Amino acid sequence: MHATVAAKMRSHLSERNCSVGRTIDVIGDGWSFMILRECYFGAARFEHFQRILGLPRTTLSNRLQRLVKHGLLDAQLYMTSPPRRDYRLSESGKALYPVLLSLMTFGDRWLSGADEKPLQLIHKVCNTQCSAIVVCPHCQKEIAARDVSYRDGPGAGRGPVPQDRNSRRTSDPTALERTRPSSVARTYKVIGDRWSFRILRAAFFKFRRFDELQTELGIAPNILSERLYRLVAEGIFTRVQYRTGPDRFEYRLTDKGKDLFGPILAMLGWGDEFLSGGSPPLILQHQICGQEFSPAVVCDHCHTGLRAREMAYKMNYRDPLN
Repeated sequence: MHATVAAKMRSHLSERNCSVGRTIDVIGDGWSFMILRECYFGAARFEHFQRILGLPRTTLSNRLQRLVKHGLLDAQLYMTSPPRRDYRLSESGKALYPVLLSLMTFGDRWLSGADEKPLQLIHKVCNTQCSAIVVCPHCQKEIAARDVSYRDGPGAGRGPVPQDRNSRRTSDPTALERTRPSSVARTYKVIGDRWSFRILRAAFFKFRRFDELQTELGIAPNILSERLYRLVAEGIFTRVQYRTGPDRFEYRLTDKGKDLFGPILAMLGWGDEFLSGGSPPLILQHQICGQEFSPAVVCDHCHTGLRAREMAYKMNYRDPLN
């Protein structure tokens, strides 16, 4: 479908206000994830990004401009003739670091296979090898989907679908690991695109049936069928028949799928802080301690919040920059 026609169609659609969805619209592209990852490793210049990611110049330029537009990167001129810029993380960009770590934890847990995980985090605060976990800040318990209830927040309601949304998958997901193995990239290859994120989000709201998902998401049936087929193949959902004549199926989260709840909550927390205008669409309550909460991404040893400047890394592969 032509992009202009698709944008006009989206202009007549509305969707549930959701901080996860808003976050996905900002960072839901695989290459944007990879650019941000390199920023946390210290990359700042166009040539550096291009060398490590192997992206065409136009593609890289578009992604950098989008990240600047959404306030995740600041572009700082360091040469005027010809103009050259450093791309530095803004405060909101730095705050995304725990979100990427939560995606990394999922990839380490489920997608490394028999191989050693690509990167070992070392938390300088407690001087310990660690993983990122998503917890309730009140009781410090790691959060599971079954232990969270929801109610509408001040920002609840419906709003228009963004006209610049691109719901296509990265054309070659394997390219995300072209030069550097990455559990973040592996997680992205599974959940894939904005529709897959939204299907997962709907599943955590107990939407399980095809017609329910289609109505909730406003998604074309052929796209929904393809995404569900792939998510079943990846072990995120299991397909369970609930009726015969004609056959009908529910899509239920597996243990692997349920473990994506942490990364989704991390995205929700970031979106509430930076994209909700102080009016979060959803209020979470942790049933274990009874407290309303905003999720926290912490070290699994000392339970201190994780920040990029307080982390070191042990690479279990050869650094492509050396």
